Amino acid sequence: IVRVLEMLEALVSESSLAEEQLRAERDGLRRELEALRAAGGPGGAQQLSLGPDKMVIDLTDPNRPRFTLQELRDVLQERNQLKAQLLVVQEELQCYKSGIISQKRDQTEELEKEASGSSPGTSKDCEEKTIIKRLFSFKHGK
Repeated sequence: IVRVLEMLEALVSESSLAEEQLRAERDGLRRELEALRAAGGPGGAQQLSLGPDKMVIDLTDPNRPRFTLQELRDVLQERNQLKAQLLVVQEELQCYKSGIISQKRDQTEELEKEASGSSPGTSKDCEEKTIIKRLFSFKHGK
């Protein structure tokens, strides 16, 4: 019985020593954490409370991301839509310019016909051009 009591006393003293070491380590870590929080300023406390699924960004880093991936996707999609609209408008402008040019050509050809008289081949050309003009005016809603 005495031997068992001695063993129990040894175990209790070992566990109390281990407990004291753990408490000292815990207190040291708490002091270190408080020092880090104080050095980090008000942003440090927010960064520590974020959690594992949040990304911590250093605001002083010049290469930090400034937009989220979703914002970048939205901007790229809008850019592509605007490019497509630009191409459509450029095509319409070309059609409009060619329509104006053909109208000027028709006017000059009509003046030439009046001056020199009309030939049978030119009337067919005029009919084709008026059909093209109608097509473009229908397309542009004129």
